Amino acid sequence: MGKNWQNLTAAELGREIGAGRINPVDLAEQHLDAIANHPLADRIYARLTPARARAEAMAAHGRARKGFRRGLLDGVPISWKDLFDTAGAATEAGSALLKGRVPARDAEVVEVATQGGLVCLGKTHMSELAFSGLGLNPVTATPPCINDEGAVPGGSSSGAAASVAYGLAPAAIGSDTGGSVRIPAAWNDLVGLKTTAGRISLRGTVPLCEKFDTIGPIARTVEDCALLLAAMEGGRPTDLGGASLSGMRFLVLETVALDDLRERPAQGFEDAVARLAAGGAQITHGKVPEVAEAMGLAALIFTAEAYGIWRDTIEAAPQKMFPRILERFRSGASFSASDYVSGWRRLKVLRKVWQEKTAGYDAVILPTSPILPPQSDRLMTDDAYYVTENLLALRNTRIGNLMGLCGLTLPTMQPSCGISFLGAPHQEERLLRVGAAATRALR
Repeated sequence: MGKNWQNLTAAELGREIGAGRINPVDLAEQHLDAIANHPLADRIYARLTPARARAEAMAAHGRARKGFRRGLLDGVPISWKDLFDTAGAATEAGSALLKGRVPARDAEVVEVATQGGLVCLGKTHMSELAFSGLGLNPVTATPPCINDEGAVPGGSSSGAAASVAYGLAPAAIGSDTGGSVRIPAAWNDLVGLKTTAGRISLRGTVPLCEKFDTIGPIARTVEDCALLLAAMEGGRPTDLGGASLSGMRFLVLETVALDDLRERPAQGFEDAVARLAAGGAQITHGKVPEVAEAMGLAALIFTAEAYGIWRDTIEAAPQKMFPRILERFRSGASFSASDYVSGWRRLKVLRKVWQEKTAGYDAVILPTSPILPPQSDRLMTDDAYYVTENLLALRNTRIGNLMGLCGLTLPTMQPSCGISFLGAPHQEERLLRVGAAATRALR
């Protein structure tokens, strides 16, 4: 079958397929075999789709032989978070409430990506109904963290990140409502892209909070994320060539984002900022007080919508849920409809102020998470520890969701410590160029 291809990036694999040095069928088989023989695979993949993968790989091989490839990633296998509908294969969103749910058709994003030639390996484990940034899920499975198998990997796209980090997929597609792509990417030393809400269709995606739900890739490189974004939209990938930090202006967000940083995340961030400056970026430190007010609206806006969407399903069988997640959903019942409407109206004002104050910068930068991945066993037994770590895990990433932004996390020199770049709404292509330039400085 050839050499081991599991450490190559998605782009590298695509180039090898294009050059005729890799057969997509062999590539899919190698990954399926690796998953079947990996001791932690059951904690990473909820289920595989081998028949689909082989058929899609065979079709990609036929196109490659005839010179009709649909794009650089045609024939490259990826994993999908288990909240994207896949025809004929269960999609359960990490919850016993949806056990046995088998959709009749693919989610729109899966349809588009498949049409572009991506090969579906299977569905990855996730936090229950996507409502936790930790990645802890005693109902189905808690995937491992690449830097500490006893720690949670980050969520809710937990298995998505683990599948890439452990070499069981070249890339993965997850979702991000409050940080669910960026936290697992950061804690597993990967690149994660949060797209702007509304940019990629959510049809056929199990919802959490539809006004905040976004879809994004987790991969080893910014280039892979750019290619995957294009594949999910059926478009052309942005050109990353010539991207340079020279003349770029970054704002280090001091409001909320730097509070209560643990030692290693602080070190990783400080080192990363210094490297960006040495690479030619202009660094400014500043406060945006409106962020603190927006954070105060988060519990109202997120939980009220989440419970409104899931109340009837949850209350029909609440005993099936992890009590911590059940409690979080039910907290949304305490808010009135008028509170929710008022909160959203105020958030729109705060978003406008944010855009005015940050318009002169290429990106706002901050630590992706103020903490390291918590220990799984302790989260299950220490209530105070669970509350503290759960609140802090998504604190910084949530800023990007509240302000309606796109966001990108990159690894730093500290394991499990990412640096995040926030860009204006629908400016993913610009943000990816920022990320490409930043990557060279952060190595």
